[in-house]
Amino acid sequence: MQKFRFSPSSLNLFLDCPRCFWLDKVKGIKRPRGIFPSLPGGMDLVIKKYFDSYREKNGMPPEINGKIEGELFGDMAVLEKWRNWRASNLCYEDKKYNALLTGALDDCLVNDGHYIPLDYKTRGSKLTDDPRKYYQNQLDCYNLMLESSGYKTKGFAYLLYYWPEQVSENGTVRFHVEPIKIETNMDSAKKVVRDAAVLLISPTPEPNANCEYCNLVSSRNKEKI
Repeated sequence: MQKFRFSPSSLNLFLDCPRCFWLDKVKGIKRPRGIFPSLPGGMDLVIKKYFDSYREKNGMPPEINGKIEGELFGDMAVLEKWRNWRASNLCYEDKKYNALLTGALDDCLVNDGHYIPLDYKTRGSKLTDDPRKYYQNQLDCYNLMLESSGYKTKGFAYLLYYWPEQVSENGTVRFHVEPIKIETNMDSAKKVVRDAAVLLISPTPEPNANCEYCNLVSSRNKEKI
């Protein structure tokens, strides 16, 4: 029986459009993608180095000190593995559906022997939408992977948002930093893994009326008629 390998991001695609997910995993047909901006990736690396500098001192960045629960996870060797999706040993396996969930973390906090995922997010302006709309499944999956790998969690995770507020001379940019605590549900993540595995052994899903990619293909097909 085929083994299905998922990541939190691939399961986000499943939740967004089952047909696009099925075409990606079964047929190798991926959604078209444009030019990916390099700034978010660069910010991610800079933020990690910044947090690691405080980790080495057993400290916490002052802008979030007292605003979040826990301390920075101190084992850099383990954290470096967790940050690399190729090397990460964090996983959840559903043996009944032959599915494996793996993924990488940005960072992690520890509180009373419990582990709390911390994920960095950069954006161009102040938050206007509820972040759970976009990241609930991702955080559910993080806690599920931690628990399944032997690390007790506290039932929540943090998103740490950065957005620019002001530019001053010498290229200095001041960012607003906003931690958002999100309650997590591991049972929900387990169901998503199971439903995704079931879909992949099913016939091709119908086009999703709410998916711009499905609609684009449908419109092109109609033009050919």
